[in-house]
Amino acid sequence: MLKYTEDHEWLSIADGVATVGITSHAVEQLGDLVFVDLPQVGAALARNDSAATVESVKAASDVYCPLDGEVLEVNEAIVNDPAIVNADPQGAGWFYKLKLANPAEAEALMDEAAYLALVG
Repeated sequence: MLKYTEDHEWLSIADGVATVGITSHAVEQLGDLVFVDLPQVGAALARNDSAATVESVKAASDVYCPLDGEVLEVNEAIVNDPAIVNADPQGAGWFYKLKLANPAEAEALMDEAAYLALVG
């Protein structure tokens, strides 16, 4: 299941675990990323907490946690090479994996059609 937030995060959800990243639209707005800071594995995050930070040649921005959960894994590759996010934001440029406290809450997030309407 693929879901989106108004803050331009995407979630790919399977078996109660969400892989989280930023959308292509967010990457276009930010420009070339030069720095990514990710959450700690094991961190408990609440919805709307700042989970990560990205810096581009234009600005620094927070990446928010879309739902309550615990960080299971982070993508160290994008820390070492932030350009991966620019090249493949909704693939190899994922940020972290979150074990959802309540997977049913994901139903309240936007589907792709609603997100495209938001940014269109």
